[in-house]
Amino acid sequence: MDKTASDPTAGDDGSEAAASASSCLGATGGSSGSRLDSQLQDAIRLKTDGNGFYREKNVRAAIGRYHRALLVLRGLDSEVNSVLQGFGAPVPKLSQEQEDLLRSTQVDCYNNLAACLLQREVVDYTRVLEYCLKVLHWRAGDIKALYRAGVASLELGDAPAARQYLIQASRGKPNDTDVKKQLQRVEERLSQDYQKEKALYKGMFSKQKQDEEQLAEEKTQKPV
Repeated sequence: MDKTASDPTAGDDGSEAAASASSCLGATGGSSGSRLDSQLQDAIRLKTDGNGFYREKNVRAAIGRYHRALLVLRGLDSEVNSVLQGFGAPVPKLSQEQEDLLRSTQVDCYNNLAACLLQREVVDYTRVLEYCLKVLHWRAGDIKALYRAGVASLELGDAPAARQYLIQASRGKPNDTDVKKQLQRVEERLSQDYQKEKALYKGMFSKQKQDEEQLAEEKTQKPV
């Protein structure tokens, strides 16, 4: 895939993200938001550290940083805290800018985690798909998540789902060689599955026909 799609940190400059976050968070002001600002900054710093480790090919350390960033963000997530609200847990109130920053950081971390897992010697494709679906829940047209969801689905044996994900990815990156390669793999798998199914039904009908012929023959041989 091109750099933007294959490198989870492409287009995700840590210094620019931190600068943008500082500007965005500083605009909220007020002592009540200082704790939220600090937590969001911590999450962004952890994500940026993870990006650095990924570039150094230290996948294990990168995964650790992304998980820690997500743990920080989990405590601020309105979708999570709305469930806990009835139990008396305090629900932080984020501004729209803070909410947008939280969500974009979550999306980056889950996308990057999926990329990290795909670099491992033994790949947990179920977890890769889980992370990609989280990204697509918030950013439906994310090309990297669609591509990785397609790869994971194919490896998990769900070629039809893989085809859908990869077709969507190809609409955003029509000339991407990796997307085309995976789509070709999907079509080959679907063709193989069709031939197996066809042979299975052919065998079933052939056996049924043999049984009917044998039964008819037995009836003709019965003494009257």
